[in-house]
Amino acid sequence: MVSRKKKNNKIAKKRLGSGDKIILIISILMIIFGSMMIFDASMYVADQTFDDKFHFLILHLKWLSLGLIIATVIYFWDYHNILKLAVPALIGVILLLLLVLIAGEEINGAKRWFSLGGLGSIQPAELAKVAIIIYLASWLSKQKFQYKTITSAFKDGFGRHLLNFGAIIGIVAILIILEPDLGTTMVICITAFLMFLMSGENRVHTFGTVLAAGILGVPLVTVAAIIEPYRLERVKTYLDLLFTGNVSDPQGSGYQMQQILIGVGSGGFFGKGFGQSRQRFGYLVENTAFTDSIFAILLEELGFLGGSILVFAWILFFLRGFKIAQNAPDKEGRLLAMGIVVWLTIQAFLNMGANVGLIPLTGMPLPFFTYGGSSTLVTLIGVAILLNISRFTKLNGKS
Repeated sequence: MVSRKKKNNKIAKKRLGSGDKIILIISILMIIFGSMMIFDASMYVADQTFDDKFHFLILHLKWLSLGLIIATVIYFWDYHNILKLAVPALIGVILLLLLVLIAGEEINGAKRWFSLGGLGSIQPAELAKVAIIIYLASWLSKQKFQYKTITSAFKDGFGRHLLNFGAIIGIVAILIILEPDLGTTMVICITAFLMFLMSGENRVHTFGTVLAAGILGVPLVTVAAIIEPYRLERVKTYLDLLFTGNVSDPQGSGYQMQQILIGVGSGGFFGKGFGQSRQRFGYLVENTAFTDSIFAILLEELGFLGGSILVFAWILFFLRGFKIAQNAPDKEGRLLAMGIVVWLTIQAFLNMGANVGLIPLTGMPLPFFTYGGSSTLVTLIGVAILLNISRFTKLNGKS
């Protein structure tokens, strides 16, 4: 019987030599266009605050450069070696999440960041996204989910696996929600749930996982969404918009949503033109014009057409990433690829959905576009791992 180490060595010898070109091209285009949008959306705030309209662009390019260096190393490093770091990575992230609650930089009542001086700050919760995916890919690939019935599933260990899974995700989720950061918590939990779901080998596992998520997940998300006053206000604003078509309290709790919709609506089909946004001139709350709400600025400037192109790009990214996962040479590679694809696309669509009023505002970044060192870094790391896996896959009949 061939050992796992020998099997991995045999797989490594079948390396294609280059990553998936479609994912690579989409990522490069998003990096370039995202950098342009960050500069465009941030120049007013940068000029007013630092007397330098290039301030945030320069910081973004520093993180982008660091991320590209790390991504290049990861791209050429066998992903099986990355999986060997699963436990240390998870422990390290948990320690960072604990430390940021104790000694992190506090901004508007939230403790999410460590200040890095001239580089800005780093957010451990962003690093947790990658660490959780790597850990789950490694752990779930070792589990056996061969159940014939629901009864036999719980007798044969499904309940134990589910409990262990819940404990791992629960620790990380609780630490992040204490910061507080519900958006990141949701992305991690949804990604983790779908990875657990896809790790099964029959319908019994699928049914049991969905049932458990419904019984436990929905009530917990609901409580988390309404337990904090500001989250409850966001939900109320969304429900008013959904059922009445109007934003309630546009000068108070509904101000941000009102300004977002003004920008989106004024963009029309073709937009006002690149660099012509009005909402970036201090109308959106704080620095959200180039962070959480940058998609609204994009829609204002490039209109429905520009927004549709970006949506299509993300759909293509998901479909190609899904194909990479399907053709991965082993279960850990399949789960790792799927976890990354699910994380990035879910986060992208939740952000875009919130910026057109389809869901409540969540405050999560749009990958490749939102300004933020941690978000840029982990996005590039995720794409590099995905491209790494694609070097081992069998696409278009090649091996």
